[in-house]
Amino acid sequence: VSLRAADQNVPAKELGDPQLKDLMAQTCQKMREAGLALAPAVEQLLAAGHASWYRDDPAALSARAYFDIAANTYRAVEMPAGVSSVAIAKKSRGVVKKNASASLVDLGDGVACIEFHSKMNAIGQDITAFVTQTLKPGSDALSNFEAFVISGDTSDFSVGANLMQLLLAVQEHDWYDIDLAIRSFQGMTQAIKFCAKPVVVAPFGMCLGGGAEIAIHGAARQAHAELYMGLVETGVGLLPGGGGSKEMTLRALEAANSVREGARGDSAEALEALRRCFETLAMAKVSMSAFEARKYGFLSNSDGVTMNRARVLTDAKARARELAGRGYIAPAMRTDIPAPGENALSTLKIGVQMMREGEYISDHDVRVANALAHVMCGGKITSNTPVSEQYLLDLEREQFLSLCGEKKTQERIAFTLKTGKPLRN
Repeated sequence: VSLRAADQNVPAKELGDPQLKDLMAQTCQKMREAGLALAPAVEQLLAAGHASWYRDDPAALSARAYFDIAANTYRAVEMPAGVSSVAIAKKSRGVVKKNASASLVDLGDGVACIEFHSKMNAIGQDITAFVTQTLKPGSDALSNFEAFVISGDTSDFSVGANLMQLLLAVQEHDWYDIDLAIRSFQGMTQAIKFCAKPVVVAPFGMCLGGGAEIAIHGAARQAHAELYMGLVETGVGLLPGGGGSKEMTLRALEAANSVREGARGDSAEALEALRRCFETLAMAKVSMSAFEARKYGFLSNSDGVTMNRARVLTDAKARARELAGRGYIAPAMRTDIPAPGENALSTLKIGVQMMREGEYISDHDVRVANALAHVMCGGKITSNTPVSEQYLLDLEREQFLSLCGEKKTQERIAFTLKTGKPLRN
C-alpha cells in the first residue's frame, strides 16, 4: 500500500499517520530523546533532505505533492476527475482579496469563489460588507470575472447570522445599529440576486437562517445531497429579516402562478401556496436532505444536487460558467407584486390562533407567527395591491426590529446561545 493510498483511506475529519508526521522536526527529536527508533521510511525521508511527507506544488492539479518512498522523490497528488476544493484553488491561483471572515478566490476559467471562514461561517458585518462590495456594480471583481460561486471546504455552509452580536446590541438598546445591520444584510442578499454576473450558491451541511437567505437569492444553487437547510429564525423569536421572508413570499406567489397563470394575490392557488410557505417558516422546518429542501421550497426543480461532497465546487463552477456562457441577464427588482393583503393575513392569523387554542404553541409563538404573516401578506392592505420588493424588505426590517424588543425573544436568543437548543417560552 502506498503512502498516498494509506492517507486517503483515513476519514476526512481525521489525520493519517503521514499527515501527523508533518510535525517532523519535533516528532523525530522527541522520539530520539526517548530512545525510540524511527521507521525506515522516516529515515529515508530525512536522508533525502526533506522534512515533510507533503509539500505545495502549484504545477499539480491538486496543488500538492507527496514523497514517494519507492521513487525517493516527490510526486504530484492525483485528484479524481471532478474533485476540487477552495484550498487547492488558493494554492494554485492565490487569493484575490480577503478580510477576517471572507475571501475571494480565483477558480480559473473566469469564475471566482466567495468563501466564508468565520467561526462556523456565522455571518457578521465582515461578510455582509465583503459580499456587497465584491458584487456591487463597478467593482473590480465584476470587471475581472464572468461568474461567481459562493461555497467553501468546511463541513457546514453557514449557521446563520451572528446572534451574539445581535443580542449584545439589543441589550444595549442600540436600535440604530441593529437597523443598519439589517439593512446591510438585506443589501448583501439583494447584491447577490441582482448582480450583473451570475452568482451560483453551493450550500452543504448546515445552511441555516442567514445562510439559507444567501442561498435562496443566488441565480442558481448547486447543493450537496446532505443538506440541512432552513429559515429557522422563528425558533429564536425572530423572522427571516435578510430578504428571506420576501423571497419565499415571491416563490409562493410564483408557484401559484404556475398552477394557474395570472393567479391573483388573493386567489385560492396563491393562498394555498402562501399557507404552505408560511408553515415552513413559522415552524422553522429544516430539510434533512437537498431533496427535502426542494419540497420546502428552498431549492427549485432546476437547482442541481451533487452526491459527492468533493465534487460540489466543480459542479457549481460548471453551472456558473453555463449561465455566463448563455448570456446571463440579471433580474430587475419587481414593483408589481400582487400583495395577498388583509384577507390572506386574516386567514393565516386564524390558523395561528387555532394552533394556540390547541396548546400547540405559546403566546409568544403567536406574536412571532403573526409578525411573519404580516410581512408575507404585505401588511394590512387591500388584496392585489401592487407592491415592490423593497416594500416587503421594509416590512421585514420593521417587524424584525419590533421582535428584537420583545423580552421573550431576547430570552430565546440567550438560551439558544447558551445551550444550542430552542426555548419555548
